[in-house]
Amino acid sequence: VQLQASGGGLVQPGGSLRLSCAASGSIFNSNTMGWYRQAPGKQRELVATITSDISTNYADSVKGRFTISRDNGKNTVYLQMNSLKPEDTAVYYCNVKQGILRIYNYWGQGTQVTVSS
Repeated sequence: VQLQASGGGLVQPGGSLRLSCAASGSIFNSNTMGWYRQAPGKQRELVATITSDISTNYADSVKGRFTISRDNGKNTVYLQMNSLKPEDTAVYYCNVKQGILRIYNYWGQGTQVTVSS
């Protein structure tokens, strides 16, 4: 499985960005796709996840500002980020979890999001 993320960049506080991540390879019909982020000097943390049946989960820090969605036909997951804050600055990684007897984790290469005036 390969994951290709795009859409990061520099944005002013209060602005918006949309991240995309396309998965290719052996993608199962049932999986969980998600976004994580890692700020300098901090551990990687969950931002949002979405299952194949469109059940979502968000970190408290992004609830009401970020929206995760997916296109199962394109094996692509999106993260719409609104009302961005400087503390949202981080490298954002997309993730796919899938498996039957064992859960496999796949990671994208990361895309930088910088929120600064």
